[in-house]
Amino acid sequence: MRENPKLRHALLFLLDAVLVLIAIYVSMELRFEMYVPRRHWLTLYRSLPLVLGLYMACYFFGGIYKIMWRFAGIHDLMRLFFVSAVACGSTLVCNQFLNLDLFRSVLILSGVLAMLFIGGVRLMWRFFAKDRINAGAANAMPVMIVGAGDSGAFAVNVCNKNPAHMGRPVLLVDDDPTKQGLRIQNVPVKGKTADIPKLVEKYGIREIIVAMPSLNATKRMQEILELCDQPHCHTRIFSGPTDLGPNGEIAPRIRELNISDFLSRDEIELDIENISGYLKGKVIMVTGGGGSIGSELCRQILRFKPRLLLIFEIYENCAYELEYELHQRFGEQCPVITLIGSIRDKERLDEVFEMYHPEVVFHAAAHKHVPLMERSPAEAIKNNVFGTLNLLESASEHGVERFVQLSTDKAVNPANVMGATKRITEMLIQSFGARTNMKCTAVRFGNVLGSHGSVIPLMERQIRSGGPVTVTHPDMTRYFMTIPEAAQLVLQAGAIADSGNIFVLDMGEPVKIMTLAEKLIRAYGYEPNVDIPIKIIGLRQGEKMHEELMMECEREKMTKTAHRKIFVAHVDPISDEMIDDMLHKLHEAANRNDEGTVEVIASVLPTYHPWHR
Repeated sequence: MRENPKLRHALLFLLDAVLVLIAIYVSMELRFEMYVPRRHWLTLYRSLPLVLGLYMACYFFGGIYKIMWRFAGIHDLMRLFFVSAVACGSTLVCNQFLNLDLFRSVLILSGVLAMLFIGGVRLMWRFFAKDRINAGAANAMPVMIVGAGDSGAFAVNVCNKNPAHMGRPVLLVDDDPTKQGLRIQNVPVKGKTADIPKLVEKYGIREIIVAMPSLNATKRMQEILELCDQPHCHTRIFSGPTDLGPNGEIAPRIRELNISDFLSRDEIELDIENISGYLKGKVIMVTGGGGSIGSELCRQILRFKPRLLLIFEIYENCAYELEYELHQRFGEQCPVITLIGSIRDKERLDEVFEMYHPEVVFHAAAHKHVPLMERSPAEAIKNNVFGTLNLLESASEHGVERFVQLSTDKAVNPANVMGATKRITEMLIQSFGARTNMKCTAVRFGNVLGSHGSVIPLMERQIRSGGPVTVTHPDMTRYFMTIPEAAQLVLQAGAIADSGNIFVLDMGEPVKIMTLAEKLIRAYGYEPNVDIPIKIIGLRQGEKMHEELMMECEREKMTKTAHRKIFVAHVDPISDEMIDDMLHKLHEAANRNDEGTVEVIASVLPTYHPWHR
């Protein structure tokens, strides 16, 4: 039977009225030591309607009946205390100015007792309601929480409120010896992180929640996740307050583990002063701003208070969603303008540069999917090469100070059309850096976890559907970096840019795709090739077994920069005549759009070795 909220509130109101009357009666008895003269009872009865009315009016308008006492906390009890104090004060004022002839001690004691009686009943209700929840959760999935700090307490609270969905917290583990044996919301701290595997077996744990956000993306976090991985429990992770909540507020959450959590990275140390120096108060343009890295660049750039941020994007849906998010996060007045257009349209670019006069350009717009560009090489040339050429020409003609091109490790000894076109754009950066006043630079890095079309989201979908998880080759390796890491290092590279430089980001050690697949399957609580099969499907068109971040000739001349994760790859100079000849041949090949397009790319780029078709 569905509960009637109006009836429940009415009954609660009547109960509170009775409790206030009891509080007044007890106060009178205590004041006169259990013997109250009749005349004082008569005085009280004459004033009782006014006193009771004041209390109930204060409780009603003070919002006491809008509180869900089943989930009440300290703030709700403080509200009850404040409202009771107001009611008590009101009776004292009326007694003074209306000559009610009541004892002040009785009125003060009545307020204290009323608060205690009403608060006590509410807490009893919460206690019994919690007991009912706990009784219903007795068969809920047993959960271990790693970390007994504020985040661990948050995780315990979330689970207790919804045990059927989140599971029943059985114990916490923490390496702090002072926390051993303590309890958080009646859940005990029973060991250290090294004890995770044996505690899982001892208490029948079926899920682990890692609630240690301060360790995210560190070597220590990787060690803890490896311990959680041993007993093959489904593992989730507490995400600190970095994600937007439903009303735009910054809200923590418990999320599924993703493979970026297994990457052991040192925290990136940004030179805030240098970055702020070339972004603060400037007009910044990000092409491809709606994409994975472009959108993160926009989020990071706004932290440095630009005068205006231009999001230039051809795909309106992504651009619209990003603009909405930025306004939610940074306020409705944040200086963001979204412009729809293509880098292949030189007139549109000139129009934008003429109207807004951007001073810094981050170029993230590109066709990047390797197999698709293998099938449409002419489109890769038109967009990646000549789109970048259009942008460089417009930028140099309109006084842009700094131009940062996002490149890829696939540009090194490319085996695919996409990588070849990105290497050619690096050559354009060199050329414009040498013959214009712009500080032109390219930033080269590997795969970005979580970006559109990356391998991890695909694997996650395959796991959720029961498999198989597809891997192209058991020995294939890739360099990986998270989206925030990539964006932060791109901004840092822009700060130390010198004309024509190609910066290479430190991506750590290459990772086997097979290893990623196995770890991700275990993170979901399954055993690879037992619960979820792994299927080898072979290399796709344009794929290499192992990517490189530098060519051999670049590695010999590589130099360090002021930032320990950014290096300079020194490449041989390119003459203007060579660039002009290359562009002429590529333009003709793209217009013909025939089978000879790939051969033309190979003829102008000797380091390109087309994939065997």
